[in-house]
Amino acid sequence: MNPINFMINLYSILILAILWLHSDKQEEKRSLQYRLYMLMLDTTIVLLLFDIFSRMDTNAYAIYPVLNQLGNFVVFSLSPVLPSIWLVYVVNQLFQDEERSLKLVKPLTLFWFVNLTIVVLSLRFGWYYSIDLQNIYHRGPYFTLPVIYNIALLSISFVYVVKNLKTIHKNHRFTLVFFPLFFLFSVVLQVIVYGIPILLNSVVLSLLFVSLNIQNHGMNTDYLTGVNNRKRLESYLKDKIRNSTEKKSFSAIMIDIDNFKSINDTFGHDMGDSALQATVKLLNGCIRNTDFISRYGGDEFFMILSISEPERLQEVVDRIRFQLSKFNASERQVYMLQFSMGYGVYDVRSKATAQEFESMLDQRLYEEKQSKVNVV
Repeated sequence: MNPINFMINLYSILILAILWLHSDKQEEKRSLQYRLYMLMLDTTIVLLLFDIFSRMDTNAYAIYPVLNQLGNFVVFSLSPVLPSIWLVYVVNQLFQDEERSLKLVKPLTLFWFVNLTIVVLSLRFGWYYSIDLQNIYHRGPYFTLPVIYNIALLSISFVYVVKNLKTIHKNHRFTLVFFPLFFLFSVVLQVIVYGIPILLNSVVLSLLFVSLNIQNHGMNTDYLTGVNNRKRLESYLKDKIRNSTEKKSFSAIMIDIDNFKSINDTFGHDMGDSALQATVKLLNGCIRNTDFISRYGGDEFFMILSISEPERLQEVVDRIRFQLSKFNASERQVYMLQFSMGYGVYDVRSKATAQEFESMLDQRLYEEKQSKVNVV
């Protein structure tokens, strides 16, 4: 075995172990995004370890042939797992819909079983690979099958990202595009260049990008809805106020789901969670991807828009109300959503603090909510 290959893999395992410890945040463990990312880390660590075993060829003595056979068996068996997890991860990132994301698991698992069957049969027929009596590894006639399958999965995830590029958070775009492209390049390069562990060590670099640009962003993200959390809102709002001028200010909308408690009481907490996610999807569809949205409280949301004119702000509010009516008119909905909103343009001359501006919006929201009660 080449000692350089051994050291490269060992160094990569160390990097992933550090990422694993850094990502082990208790508050995020319920989210599908967190579980998928950690699963990618775990799978890559296992693959790197068994890749070390798979390179113990040319030496026919003692335990080396057993480790070589075991290493290749595990590496070929798990080869489709990483691209499969990545595809589910991408779909979850794009649509923030766990049910939709998890629907991919069954077909992907089926294809994995097909691959595993071929790997097992390769022990007898050498379809993917074979190891001779001198403990030398040879590529089989169908070696490219798992390569083609992995390229197909990565290509599908790439197409998903490109088609939904405008809806992706600006901090996530590069990573979601970079990961499949770099993975694809590494797959092709690994086929051409045999003997150097290119692919898995390239995956380590990609996962590092995912950690820096997406997973760390989760520290400021509400795990249920995928939007910014209250902590991130407070710092962002202060920055907007600090950078505002009389010529260029901003607007904000505070939104409360009027009937949220009745949805929870009538349909259960799962449906209540669904209502929150539906609200976020509706609101995101009414603003630009450069605008800011956060979960303010249990059933409250806060939007910050780069709008200085009251007329343009009113257009956004009207757009939200129109989309809300369309949502409630859909026959698929088992519950009705109703919003109360407090909104306004930040007046730089008032020199209001973030807390004072929030209080003003909260008062306007309360007044709108009370006007509905008075009408009833």
